[in-house]
Amino acid sequence: MVPLSIAAAALILLILAAGVIYWLFFLTEGAYLGERVVVWLYDLYARRYDAIKEWDMRDEIEYLAEPFAAAVGDRRPPRILDVAAGTGRLTLAVRQSGLLPDARWVLLDASGKMLKRARERLGEDERLQYVQHTAQELPFDDASFDVVTCLEALEFMPDPEAALDELIRVLRPGGLLFITNRTGPGARFLPGRIWSRNEVFWLLKARGMTQISIRPFLVDYEWVTAVKR
Repeated sequence: MVPLSIAAAALILLILAAGVIYWLFFLTEGAYLGERVVVWLYDLYARRYDAIKEWDMRDEIEYLAEPFAAAVGDRRPPRILDVAAGTGRLTLAVRQSGLLPDARWVLLDASGKMLKRARERLGEDERLQYVQHTAQELPFDDASFDVVTCLEALEFMPDPEAALDELIRVLRPGGLLFITNRTGPGARFLPGRIWSRNEVFWLLKARGMTQISIRPFLVDYEWVTAVKR
């Protein structure tokens, strides 16, 4: 019979291993295992992603589409790049709201299956373009977009600061940057990937951004907007 002490140690090791696996694959969505793992996980859950999130379109319009359109303001008809667009959450909410009807959207995501789901939800349209590509080196010229967005994604990228550089690079002077910054209890599970409010401000300031605004957004994020000098 295995001594109790050895069995207890094995149980503790098993619990620790399960905890590490849960942290690596679920709490941090593969962020510390490399971009390929992150993409694989999103491909795996693409069909169920929207059901898991349980977004309510009325809330999406009120808390996402309307503030976003208000921030875009008179940049019309804007050319918008949505980085890590996923299943097209932002585009769908704005279109459902009836706001920014002339906007031209480029939805970019490293996960082909997430983009496929976005295409199923949004359909084909001359004002829509779907691009499968990493955010670390965006396949666009400098100053190509009036608005660049990246929602709930920077913290899962291999190098968040490098991705931020790319977002700003493809934004035209006077253009609007819209990102989210992870906060709340879940942020503690992403060491090295999370910025404080002060850090976000100075990261943007150092990159020539002006009119920086940071405010709470839903539960676990801050809504960050800035204008390129």
